[in-house]
Amino acid sequence: MKTPVPSIMIPAAEIQQRVQELAELVSAEYADRDLTLLGVMTGSLMFLADFMRHLHVPHQVGIIQASSYVGQVTTPGELKVNLDFLPYLADRHVLLIDDILDTGQTLIKLQEKVKVLQPASIQTATLLWKKSRTTHAVKPDYFGFEIEDRFVVGYGLDYNDDYRHLPDICELNEAIESGASFSRTVN
Repeated sequence: MKTPVPSIMIPAAEIQQRVQELAELVSAEYADRDLTLLGVMTGSLMFLADFMRHLHVPHQVGIIQASSYVGQVTTPGELKVNLDFLPYLADRHVLLIDDILDTGQTLIKLQEKVKVLQPASIQTATLLWKKSRTTHAVKPDYFGFEIEDRFVVGYGLDYNDDYRHLPDICELNEAIESGASFSRTVN
């Protein structure tokens, strides 16, 4: 099997600039509200951390573990969600932070799960949006970059748990040889 070789799609400096811009927009909107950030793990870890550093408003932080990809498959299975690490959300304004919006299925299900906890509002922020693949009636309230339907890694996104550490968003530009396929743990 060949090892996929990443090529830079969005450089780290551009990511950092955009994350700061998003945090400033959110800071302005949530200036007088009780904000809770919910990071969808593990893919949003870097985005969440950098986003928090640029926020100018008080906020709480929690995490949601969600996965639907198992092993070496590229098609999602049943979404598994763990809400054990959430702070109290009733009457708070929630901003779901995710790495990438693809079809929209995960985001819709996460919003449904969080809604049961009676927050005052739920909005979403994703670093990347594959708008051409979004099949559900959902769009992020905030997003960093709209990208083509490419398999991307870096800045928290992975291929078989590798490449998360890269500071850039990269496309894997070599196909995996026959018999293997891309897989990505959804957060």
